[in-house]
Amino acid sequence: MKNYTVRKYQKTDYALWNDFIHQAKNATFLFHRDFMEYHSDRFEDFSLLVLDGTKLVCVLPANRKGDEIFSHQGLTYGGFVTQEKLKSEAVSAVVDAVIAFLREQQFKNLFLKQLPTFYASGGKQQTDWFLFQRGAVLYRKDMNLAVNLNQPLTISKSKLKHFRRVSEFDLSYKQTDDFASFWNLVLLPRLSEKYDVKPVHSLEEIEKLQRIFPQQIKQFSVYHHDEIVAGITVFESDWVVKSQYGATTKLGEQLRALDYLFIHLLEHYQKRGKHFFDMGTVHENGGQNVNWGLLNQKEELGCSVYNQDFYTLEL
Repeated sequence: MKNYTVRKYQKTDYALWNDFIHQAKNATFLFHRDFMEYHSDRFEDFSLLVLDGTKLVCVLPANRKGDEIFSHQGLTYGGFVTQEKLKSEAVSAVVDAVIAFLREQQFKNLFLKQLPTFYASGGKQQTDWFLFQRGAVLYRKDMNLAVNLNQPLTISKSKLKHFRRVSEFDLSYKQTDDFASFWNLVLLPRLSEKYDVKPVHSLEEIEKLQRIFPQQIKQFSVYHHDEIVAGITVFESDWVVKSQYGATTKLGEQLRALDYLFIHLLEHYQKRGKHFFDMGTVHENGGQNVNWGLLNQKEELGCSVYNQDFYTLEL
């Protein structure tokens, strides 16, 4: 079995890292350094490169907190990102090399936030078994809701009935570059009122990221008599579209404007050949509780439950 070299990411690795992300088997644009580093002031980056000689075969987007290392906490998902043709025997050796390196660096624990299963279709979850064999423990499992766009849509009859009556409410939607209206008039006030929280991305951050990734980050908004009443910000990867933010005003809620937009987007991305529409998790309190109302809403839009696993490995 080969011996692999592991080292910490450096700024001079920028092009090497990003070139690898473009061709890796289980990567999305969230692993691009420009996305990872927009919040570099909040995290101490400790991303790793695994090399076979001079050839990069795996990366681990990560940050450190004291003597613990995490799948990058600024990302929705992470884990070992591997070369397309890397076989299982090599993956086993890569995992061993990373564990040995982290022990040399005197880390005590490794925490991994894996890709949801529908991002990893086609046998792309090679690391799970090898981690389990080396003592990794599943400490959290989230329900991630997604619509399989390869299958006929299964939207509930009640939502479709209202959707067909939309002409009565004078609703319209469009893709727009106006993130500010959605953030300031819909998302921020709604999150503050309902949950007393702010979105992960500030308006300035999402606008900056959209300028860097214009084909991946898009805003769709709903209007009633030219007044914005709802919106969804989506992150597009090769096969999966993720609803990163979705919110509605009180008027939009009465008009069911968010359902109207979700149904349009499901049809839109199904026609475009995307495989899944990711509507995110339904958990609260660090994964301990379920928001049953939100779960029901997403299932009525045709979502199924796919798991996202979280592992910890004592080093």
